[in-house]
This record gives sequence, C-alpha cells and structure tokens, in this order.
Amino acid sequence: MSDSVTQFPLNFLPERKIYRVSELSRLIREKLEAEFSDLWVEGEISNCREAPSGHLYFTLKDESAQLRCICFRLQARYLRFRPEDGLQVTARGRLGVYEARGEYQLYVESLEPQGLGALQLAFEQLKKKLEAEGLFDAARRKPLPKLPRRIGIITSPRGAVIQDMIRILERRHKNLHLLVYPVRVQGEGAAEEMVEALRCFNLPPPNGVPVDVIILARGGGSLEDLWAFNEEKLARAIAASATPVISAVGHETDFTIADFVADLRAPTPSAAAEVVIETQERLQEHVLTLESDLVKVARYHLLRLRHRLSELVTHRGFQTLRAVLVQAVQRQDDLSSRLTEALRERLRGARRRWEQGNAFLLHFDLRGRQERESLRLHQQRDALAQRVRLLLIQKRAPLESLTAQLQQLSPRRILERGYAIAFDAAGKVLTDAAKVSSGEEITLRLARGGLTAVVGKIVPE
Repeated sequence: MSDSVTQFPLNFLPERKIYRVSELSRLIREKLEAEFSDLWVEGEISNCREAPSGHLYFTLKDESAQLRCICFRLQARYLRFRPEDGLQVTARGRLGVYEARGEYQLYVESLEPQGLGALQLAFEQLKKKLEAEGLFDAARRKPLPKLPRRIGIITSPRGAVIQDMIRILERRHKNLHLLVYPVRVQGEGAAEEMVEALRCFNLPPPNGVPVDVIILARGGGSLEDLWAFNEEKLARAIAASATPVISAVGHETDFTIADFVADLRAPTPSAAAEVVIETQERLQEHVLTLESDLVKVARYHLLRLRHRLSELVTHRGFQTLRAVLVQAVQRQDDLSSRLTEALRERLRGARRRWEQGNAFLLHFDLRGRQERESLRLHQQRDALAQRVRLLLIQKRAPLESLTAQLQQLSPRRILERGYAIAFDAAGKVLTDAAKVSSGEEITLRLARGGLTAVVGKIVPE
C-alpha cells in the first residue's frame, strides 16, 4: 500500500483588484474631500467667466501649475469684489473631484485679494465701471433749485447728524418744509432702504412725496461702515433720480460712490445744510440788489425812449402823420354820427310796426274765439262717443247669439252630461273599438280632467 501524496497548486500571480472608472473617481473624491476639507490657496486668476446660472468658473495659477476653481452662486453673492483675470487672490475652500471629467478642483467659499483689501478693490472696480458708463459725467448732473420749498432728507433718525442739519436749516429759514425719510445707513439692507426712499421722493402724489431737492446724509466711519453708500444699486438709483441729489456722507476726507454719482457732493452733512439754500438775509440782499439794478435799467431805457420820442415829434414825417391822424379822427367822428342817426331811424320804424301790431291784437278777441272752438270740440267729441256706443250695442246682440250657439255645440257640454272622449297612445280620437288591442293604454278626457286606462276586453258592435 503506497502512501497518498497531497498536491497544492502554486500561483505566483497576485490577485488583481479591478476598479470601474466612476468607482475610482468616487474613492479619490472621498479621500481628497476628507484630507483637504478646508484649505487656503493663493494664485493668479485666469479664464474667469460667469455661467448663466450665476456660478463663477476660473483657474488659479502660478509659474508652474494651475488649479480649476468653482464658486457657486450662493457664495459669489457675498464676494466683496468682482473676480477678474490677472488678480492675485487667496482662495479658501475644499478640494474635490468633478467625476464626469475626472478632474480635481477647488470649491471656493471665499476670496481675498492680495495687496488692496476686498472692499477697496470692490470700490475701485465699481468706480471704474460706472465711470465708463458716464454716470460721473458733469454734463448729466442736474442743477440745484435756488429756493427749494420742500427738502427731503434720507438719513438715520437717531444720532447727531439729523439734529445738526435741522438746526442749521431752521436758522437759515424758519418756514422751510423738511421731510425726513428714516433709513438704516449701515449694515445689511441699508442700501435697499435708501433706494426705496429715493423712489418714494420721486413718485408723484398721492403715492409719492415729491420734493425739490434730496440730501443723502450720514456721519463719518470706516470703509466698512460707509459701504452701503458704495453699492451699485444705490448709485444707479441716485443717477436715475429726477430730483437733484446732494451726497453728504462722512467727513471731508471720506469718498463714496454716491459722492461721484450725486449732483453735488457736500463734504459733511452740516455743509449740505449750508449749501442747499442760502440764508434769508442773503436772499433779501440779493433781491434788493436785483431791484436796484432793475430800476437803473428801466430809467435808462425810459430816458432813451423819451429822447427818441422828442426826435420823432420834431421830425417832418411825424407832422405829416399828425395831419393824417387828425383827418382820420374827423372822419371817424363823421361816420360815428351817421351810424348813430341810422340806428335811431331804424329803431323808430321798428317801434311804429310794433305799435300797429299791438293795436291789432288789442281789437282781436283771441280768448272768445278759443272758447267757441273749445265748445265745438266738446260737442263733436260727445256726438262721436254716442255713435260709438250705438254701434257697439248693435254689434253686441249678434255676437252674444253666436256665442250661445257655440257654447251649445261645444264638446265640453256633451262631456258634462257624462260622456267621455277616448284617445289612443298616439293621441288620436278613438271611434272604433276594433282599432285598439287588449292591454293597450288609452286616455279618457272627461268634463273636468282625464284618466289613463288599460283595455281589458274589447266588445264588438
């Protein structure tokens, strides 16, 4: 008996793990997202474009490499500046893989420019954009009214700014009409409130409160504090305003986009109150000066006209004109006299004709004739009524006789004596019992009402 030998197969090839492309891309994405969930990357923006969806697509690059980036619309709304090609930025986000193309990319949460701050860069970008559109041109600025009757002020109702402006305006003019539209002047939603205030001041009544000039005011602060006055929506609302707008934001050294777009920039809110209207004393002095100048000019022109008139009076042509005028005046008087006499004669003739007609009417007995005609009319009416009554009596007797005969011949009289009229299912009068069948439904018409019956037995004649 031989010993049994167990054989083991030898396989020197390693076991292979085969991945699908999508599976490998998913694994890479999971590892990258877990490893690089929050990182900062700096580089230069290139190939920047905005999709119709609002998402931003661009590339960050340096001297030897590049990285695709995407900033979704929700995050792009909160960027302080507009990404552009050539900008050096620092991006914060998470790394991931776009599995459809097998590319890794950075999902950007925020961007910070290198060099200038984000707010300063956004300020310069918007300023450049609006200046290219012509919103800063001096030609489009509207002149301020010399004497506004109603001034609209857009500012915060709290703080010293509004109190200082009211005090200065009341000192310059006691009876000035001020309308204050309270708004927030910093923070989220401040620009929207100021845009709504501008729209309200530009609407015609009764929906709006029109004013002659608008002052947009706020005290000083940092660039972040004044940022609401650098937003594009407010700048375009100021440019679209039909009413002149004075921008009085911050201190003299502070500049905002609203200052460049407004029809006038005041260095401070108090200065805006000073320039919007002159003092009452200055206006009175100006009016007195204009009055004095007007009197001098009027006197000068009167002297010139008087001298010219003297020359015309002594001129030969003027003497000839005077003679012609004298002749014309005399002819006018003559024609006036003749016209007056002709009118009097016509009035006298008309009076004579009126008196003749009046005398005839006095002798003509119109009332008696009217009474006679009225009596004759009543007599004819009575005679006509009598003839109509006789005619009706004559015609009524034959009519009553025929009516009695008709009633005697009426089938209803026969029915009232106990008879009935039978109708088949088609509504035809039955006169022969042979024309109906047993079980057929018939209708009986009585003197009052009717019956529906079913034929049970037919009795022949």
